[in-house]
Amino acid sequence: MKEMTVVVVGGGYAGINAVKAIQDTCKGRPARIVLIDKEPYHLRKVLLFKPAVSQTDIAIPLKTIFPAGVEFLQGTVVSVQGSAKMIHYVDKGGKELSLAYDVLVLAVGSAARRAEPEQGGIALSDVAAAETIRNTWQQNMRLAVLEKRPEERQRLLTIAVAGAGISGIETASELAFSMRQEAQHLGIAPHEVTVYLLNAQNRLFTEGPVKMARKLEQALLDGGVTVLHGTKAIREQDGKLSLSTGRTLAVGLCIWALGLLPNPALRQMGLPLTTHGQLVVDESYRVAGAPFVYSIGDCARIVDPASGQADRMTCKEASRQAARLSKIMLADLDGTQSPVHKSCMDFYCVGLGPERAIVWTRQWGVDIILTGKLGWKLRQFTWNIASMIK
Repeated sequence: MKEMTVVVVGGGYAGINAVKAIQDTCKGRPARIVLIDKEPYHLRKVLLFKPAVSQTDIAIPLKTIFPAGVEFLQGTVVSVQGSAKMIHYVDKGGKELSLAYDVLVLAVGSAARRAEPEQGGIALSDVAAAETIRNTWQQNMRLAVLEKRPEERQRLLTIAVAGAGISGIETASELAFSMRQEAQHLGIAPHEVTVYLLNAQNRLFTEGPVKMARKLEQALLDGGVTVLHGTKAIREQDGKLSLSTGRTLAVGLCIWALGLLPNPALRQMGLPLTTHGQLVVDESYRVAGAPFVYSIGDCARIVDPASGQADRMTCKEASRQAARLSKIMLADLDGTQSPVHKSCMDFYCVGLGPERAIVWTRQWGVDIILTGKLGWKLRQFTWNIASMIK
């Protein structure tokens, strides 16, 4: 049997889970599996808030995840020739190269949505930004110790997180906890620390029931986070944050947590995209007009054919898609009936600072909400399973 070349582009959650699933599926079938990413590591993006509060490494070398059986190429794919089954990429040295494939999986993920530069603040977009956030609030707290003017002292001890999705909630919670701890260390009363979470909606967690939203808001308040509903950040300049309500907040730091956009690199690959910038795929993850090219994760618009529901851009969806993709790929290669996409069940975990979390799921039409140690263990499990950490 001729060896086939399977190329997976992207070392994020969807990419690494796709490689693992393909490895398992292709046992006994000669296959060269190639993983391409611009970095030599898998970045645990859902944990970006961690280096924003402490010196934490959230990168895992790809060779640690796949010590054998996977060839790694460090580079950026710039175009795909579906008819010739060829990709073109630029390696880490800037050299343009080409690679032929039999099967191609595009899992290039997403990028953080950023505010415009003139809006000020810092977007929680990557590790460098997270470290800048950490250095800024820590320096502000040291300055607050010496500050004699009450209003300026309060400004230095105030942070606003703009965006109340799960990322914004977890970032605000971790910051409130860490800043209160640092306050005690510096001799500042912890209650002087103020963390605002700016929510454009009228309540938190619109994906689930009102009961969950209320529990979530109370847990945030207990942890030192004040939620401002129906409020968007407009612009931060010189320590003043203008809000959509007409109010102005004096802040030492504004952090943008505005969600995700499909990877902008998709626009140059020559493949069909939705107006939102995601790859157009069918119910079995096949990219339109490109035989044996598949796409999963944040970069693809994947819709459940039974419900018409589109998958969200989360690592939970990516890992489930990856498991199904390997079966689809094998069926297509063998010319047999392939599986089709099915949405994940409703299941959300939200971290609320160290050893605190809340979990919601719906089973048999009943809302189930878990907190305490069990909620925290489930949150840790979801973080770890997405990055294939046992």
